[in-house]
Amino acid sequence: MSTRSLQGKDVKPLDTIPEDKKVKVQRTQSGFDPFEKPAGQVKRVHSENNACISSKSAASGKESPKLRRHSSPSSPTSPKFGKADSYEKLEKLGEGSYATVYKGKSKVNGKLVALKVIRLQEEEGTPFTAIREASLLKGLKHSNIVLLHDIIHTKETLTLVFEYVHTDLCQYMDRHPGGLHPDNVKLFLYQLLRGLSYIHQRYILHRDLKPQNLLISDTGELKLADFGLARAKSVPSHTYSNEVVTLWYRPPDVLLGSTDYSTCLDMWGVGCIFIEMIQGVAAFPGMKDIQDQLERIFLVLGTPSEDIWPGVHSLPHFKPGDLTHTKCRGKWGERSQGL
Repeated sequence: MSTRSLQGKDVKPLDTIPEDKKVKVQRTQSGFDPFEKPAGQVKRVHSENNACISSKSAASGKESPKLRRHSSPSSPTSPKFGKADSYEKLEKLGEGSYATVYKGKSKVNGKLVALKVIRLQEEEGTPFTAIREASLLKGLKHSNIVLLHDIIHTKETLTLVFEYVHTDLCQYMDRHPGGLHPDNVKLFLYQLLRGLSYIHQRYILHRDLKPQNLLISDTGELKLADFGLARAKSVPSHTYSNEVVTLWYRPPDVLLGSTDYSTCLDMWGVGCIFIEMIQGVAAFPGMKDIQDQLERIFLVLGTPSEDIWPGVHSLPHFKPGDLTHTKCRGKWGERSQGL
């Protein structure tokens, strides 16, 4: 069972937002706006009780100003971007194998930020995942992609400074067991697809889609985060690794050892997350290893054969004798694409 990150943290309810910054929340199904409206004209707010929600911006008719870096103060003693002392750590949000994430505050503009502090090893240097994440995010500017504000490099650490987003889809679903409201599922899925479309058009694969890596702001905006496994290259390619994507969200061809994949890798993850938002539990929650994960997928979609999935026998890890055979109806590829 994979561990859900950042659980147990207190999340500010909407009631704690200052009155002048609150957006009215409509708790009925009748006011749901269609998705055809441009995202800049409609702000959608998720509800702490998972009610169907939708609301116009308090300053309706005005588009949000574009995000810009604030110019550094002219005084040589004032805090500046790129300096470690320009940010104050407020609390620890989580810790991984090579990085610790803190909630922080910018001394330059007073805004909340997320500080991803990566420990540098003298012998190993900077982790390649950190270099990849920083280089990719510097060129990505989209409302459904987490914004990288600053990069701070010292002898001991590399700190990536992100916009602060108060929760993620994993925590949100944990607070609303049994599945989300259908309109909220549509809202989050739409934004997930918008963000993916943006990076796929730039030949970038995320390669680690899961609820923990989808941040949810206090206004219901979803943002793709954690680009440590992302890859920028012309797609399709034959040189990718199959050691990508958390097990529950990894497609069967990659589980079977394929390194010949493209945007379909991310789209399988989208399908799994879509199902999880609807039913409240993971679509294929493998408990043991790759073999167990494959069994759970084939139990639903059927065990593939060469007749219904041409080329499956040539995949490196395909071993028919180790699989429990389940009858498959129709073409396996068509059924899997339906996810």
